[in-house]
Amino acid sequence: MPRYIALLRGVSPMNCKMPELKAAFESAGFSNVRTLLSSGNVAFDARSSAVPTLERKAEAAMEQALGRSFYTIIRPQQHLQALLADDPYPGLGADPAAKRVVSFLRAAPPSEAALPPAVDGAQMLGVIGSEVFSTYVPSSDGPVFMRLIEKTFGKDITTRTWDTVRKCAAA
Repeated sequence: MPRYIALLRGVSPMNCKMPELKAAFESAGFSNVRTLLSSGNVAFDARSSAVPTLERKAEAAMEQALGRSFYTIIRPQQHLQALLADDPYPGLGADPAAKRVVSFLRAAPPSEAALPPAVDGAQMLGVIGSEVFSTYVPSSDGPVFMRLIEKTFGKDITTRTWDTVRKCAAA
């Protein structure tokens, strides 16, 4: 059975308990469910299905079990593993000292979407498919990279550090 990773927007230990989130995914019929890092990452097995169908099923199960749902973007585990193996950052000109982040979209943005210039050490390097690859240098201004990404792509996204993507791909 294929393994998938659900990347939920806006989950934190303050607004969702991981055992309840796990139970919600199990109630949807997903198996081998595991939450990761207490921040809205759920690994699970499911019969091969279209990703949008799995996303709707997960959101409906959360609504039913938790009384709310979180915007859900799902990727096959193999997709995340290939992303890590291909590591697009060097080819996109990433500063090796900068923090790497990946923003996940449900669908690829229009090809004419222009990326904004760097702001306060935050830079969107490129879009490959439905993933946006960015880097940032931590600053006292907080998550500048998130403001830059949301201004460009809206809030129907979810973002993970490269290290979190690695942990999800291994789950």
